[in-house]
Amino acid sequence: MNARINIQVINGADGKPAFVVIPYGEYMAQRNVGKDLIPHDVISRTVDGATPVRAWREHLGFTQAEVAERLGISQSAYAQQESSERLRKSTREKIAAALGISPEQLNF
Repeated sequence: MNARINIQVINGADGKPAFVVIPYGEYMAQRNVGKDLIPHDVISRTVDGATPVRAWREHLGFTQAEVAERLGISQSAYAQQESSERLRKSTREKIAAALGISPEQLNF
C-alpha cells in the first residue's frame, strides 16, 4: 500500500492551480529518479566513435581545457585519459565528479 503524501495546491490569481507544495523528502526522491540515466545524445556520440568520457564532455559543452582545469591536470594529460577505452576506477570517478555525473554513467 502506498503512503499518502501531504501536498498543498496554491491557486493563482485566476483561481486555477499554479503551484504544488510537496514535502522536501518527496521532492528529493523524485529529483533523483533517473539520475543515472544516459542521454540519447551521449549514446549517439559513442556510436559515432567517441569514448564515453568524450561523449559526456561534448554533451555538457565543456572543452578539454575546462575539464583538465577542474581535475588539476594539463589539457594534454586529460586528452590521453579521454581517449582511453579503459580507465582506472579512480580516474573514472574523478572525471565523473568533474563533469557532475555519476561514475556509473561513464561505465557503458
